Amino acid sequence: MCSSPGKGVAATNIEHWLITLRAPDLGGARLLELAESLGGMGQVVSASRGRLKQAGLSDESIEAIRNPDQDLLASDCDWLNQSGHHLITWDSERYPALLRDVSSPPAALFIDGDPEALWQPQMAIVGSRNPTRGGLDNARAFAAELCRRGLTITSGMASGIDSAAHEAAMDAGGLTVAVTGTGLDRVYPATGRALAERICRQGALVSEFSLGTPAKREHFPSRNRIISGLSLGVLVIEAGLNSGTLITARLAGNQGRDVFAIPGSIHNPMSKGCHRLIREGARLVENVNQIIEEIAPLAGQLAGQLQSQLELPDPEKLEEPSGDPQLELDPEYQLLWSHLSFDPKPVDAIIDQSGLTARAVSAMLLMLELRGMAEAHPGGAWSRK
Repeated sequence: MCSSPGKGVAATNIEHWLITLRAPDLGGARLLELAESLGGMGQVVSASRGRLKQAGLSDESIEAIRNPDQDLLASDCDWLNQSGHHLITWDSERYPALLRDVSSPPAALFIDGDPEALWQPQMAIVGSRNPTRGGLDNARAFAAELCRRGLTITSGMASGIDSAAHEAAMDAGGLTVAVTGTGLDRVYPATGRALAERICRQGALVSEFSLGTPAKREHFPSRNRIISGLSLGVLVIEAGLNSGTLITARLAGNQGRDVFAIPGSIHNPMSKGCHRLIREGARLVENVNQIIEEIAPLAGQLAGQLQSQLELPDPEKLEEPSGDPQLELDPEYQLLWSHLSFDPKPVDAIIDQSGLTARAVSAMLLMLELRGMAEAHPGGAWSRK
């Protein structure tokens, strides 16, 4: 992937991205505009100082692109060459479909864990860093049940509600995605190191920030737009009136995502943010079924994008021969269908036995579920319906 080039060694496309991602004053949208105007990231890196100046870049950005720090580049390449480490760039087919559609998408994502987790249908759960016991109980119960219904839980790995949701998802046998406000070689909060290591094994850690980036207050609203952008909807469980959680909820609304909030006591300060969201149009929810019903349309859109990218057929157009209860499926669906029974089977077993990719299996299972042909079970298992 990365050759850690020295003098006289040609850089790869990934290295072009690593160089530009470290340039100061270039956010995701600005960097994408620059690449489009110059014809690609390779052209950005090879552009003259005058051309970059003409494109509106600062002297600091131009210097970082024209004379990149070779030690940092080598360090980035060393990190990427390790097992489980990935960089998914805007020009990659692996870039998450729903995130691509938001108004200010990140130019690239660093990933520690399974990049296919970002293509799973996700529900964000966010809330207070100092929740009540009831709030923690709700976070765990909703995260576990959403996982049993086939959703991946996405959050920001903060103390409190975020961490409880991540842990409950994994305890239920599901996947979880944590979006961080630091480089992935750092853990914030520091007390979350064990949680971060577990998430890498049962999902993915994600960041738009280069390695070595410390936690800064201004990074977290940026992180929050990725949490909501990856997800079909956002569930808020306890938030004060000044909570950063409300930023995530508002970003989700601006991105066309459903926002859900659990009400609480009028005497609980941690309920006031949820109550405000409900007054502003968030959906009051008391159980998971109310969430599933609302996110179905966007889940169908995600399934369609997966289906189109993987060139899979639409199961709705497949015919069922009279007298035969099994559908006459396309070879890909036929293969998947042959490994599904009326007894629940873990999705990992389905992938291993069928030989299909994780993304293909995810797309087909989601389509089959939306058509009422398959259903999810606790622990990430699936069966015919």
